[in-house]
Amino acid sequence: MHQEENRLPLSFYEAYDTRSLAQKLLGCELVHNSPDGTTSGIIVETEAYLQDDPACHAYQKRTIRTEPMYGAPGTIYVYLIYGMYQCFNVVSREEGCGEAVLVRALEPKEGMELMEIRRQNSRKVGLQKPVSPRELCRGPGKLVLAMGIDRAIHNGLSLTDSDLYLKPSLQDILEVDVSKRIGITQGADLLYRYSIRNNPFVSK
Repeated sequence: MHQEENRLPLSFYEAYDTRSLAQKLLGCELVHNSPDGTTSGIIVETEAYLQDDPACHAYQKRTIRTEPMYGAPGTIYVYLIYGMYQCFNVVSREEGCGEAVLVRALEPKEGMELMEIRRQNSRKVGLQKPVSPRELCRGPGKLVLAMGIDRAIHNGLSLTDSDLYLKPSLQDILEVDVSKRIGITQGADLLYRYSIRNNPFVSK
């Protein structure tokens, strides 16, 4: 079993507003202790989604789909896009607010063979090229597949007491790039995307 003594506590998620949390998550290690084995990766890219932001799922509405976003800080919010890709989010702010941070990319650290198996199994049958370490978790849909995160299992759970959790960053100071978010039309000009500068695992 993977060591969990460094699991980030609830107080970490409670300490920051959403944009600050999106930056503080950079450098933290996302760990999944699954029945298949342990996988982990360093968070290198995030996006913030605020309640008054037209790109946020909780903007002007509260639905069954978005209910986990209104949970306590550190709640896991996993949603489906395009009917095929799942995205992993960390709920922020106080309970009832409806804000979260999308984790867009990881730098794989542990269990890369298992990550590749999961990625290969998600592909169509046929000739399959190996997945390079750089591409294993480079993008929100890819990292969910590689890490074995499942909306049916993890959505609504907490990073503080589930098999999916975060460990603190080992780097005190990171150079962070701030830019526009990717793949959205509303709120596209907001500078809510954060990434570790010059990290090759940041998504395109």
